[in-house]
Amino acid sequence: MSETPTAPIHGTWTPEGGTEPPVRVNEDAVISVLKTVFDPEIPVDIYELGLIYAVEIGDDGHVKVEMTLTTPSCPSAQELPAQAEEAVRAVPGVTDVTVEVVWDPPWDQSRMSEDARLALNMY
Repeated sequence: MSETPTAPIHGTWTPEGGTEPPVRVNEDAVISVLKTVFDPEIPVDIYELGLIYAVEIGDDGHVKVEMTLTTPSCPSAQELPAQAEEAVRAVPGVTDVTVEVVWDPPWDQSRMSEDARLALNMY
């Protein structure tokens, strides 16, 4: 994703004094925590498996993650999105998280990283 210039974030002023500016959510930090979520049946994290399709970070700290699963009948269909949400919620500056499971385009092995292919002996 390309970096777009943004105006500096300033704290708010109150009669009691100023406050610290809000922490801007770091995309690399979001990706790092997504890499801590593993499919329990596969020894590879959901990011390297190619299950994460998009990460959108709003100026207000709201993070939206679009992800998929390897199949609609995936046994981890409930737990993986919840684990992804919990992980992202812990990133500094995140105010809210939405994880949406999408099925289009369908996941296939071409979405896996080279590291994931090596870990699973799929070259």
